[in-house]
Amino acid sequence: MGAILLLLINVSLNDVIAIIEFIGVLLILIGSIMAVISAIGIIRFPDVYTRSHAATKSSTLAVLLTLLGVFIFFWVHDSFSVRLLLGIVFVFLTAPVSGHLISRAAYRARVKTSDLTVEDELADAIQAHEEREEDDEDEHEHDGDKGE
Repeated sequence: MGAILLLLINVSLNDVIAIIEFIGVLLILIGSIMAVISAIGIIRFPDVYTRSHAATKSSTLAVLLTLLGVFIFFWVHDSFSVRLLLGIVFVFLTAPVSGHLISRAAYRARVKTSDLTVEDELADAIQAHEEREEDDEDEHEHDGDKGE
C-alpha cells in the first residue's frame, strides 16, 4: 500500500528518507533552541522557584525534543534504539517530579521569594492542614478524657 502511494505521488524512497531525516534534524534544532531559552531563564529569573520552573519545564521539553529527533534520525538508518526510548521515558517521568521536590524543599527551608511574588497559595494550604491536624489532636485528647 505504501509503495503504491509512493508511485502515485512520484516520490522516491530516498526522498522520503531525506524528509524524515530533515524532521529529525529539525526536532534536534528546536530542542537546542529550547535548551538555550531554558539556560537564559535560569540566569535571568529572580528566585529559586522561577528558576526551578525554567529548569524543569523547558529543559525537559528540550531534552525530549532532542532525544526524539535523534531517535527518528537513527530509526531511518535501521538502528532502532531501545536506550533512546528509555531515556525519553526516564526524562519525561523524573525531571518534573525532581523540579517539584526541589521547589518544595526550598519552600520548606523558607527560601525567600522574589519581591514580584503576589500570592502564596501554598502557605494558606499548609496553615489549613496544620489547623486540621491540631483539631484532630484535640479530639483525640478529648476522647481520652471521656474514657477515664
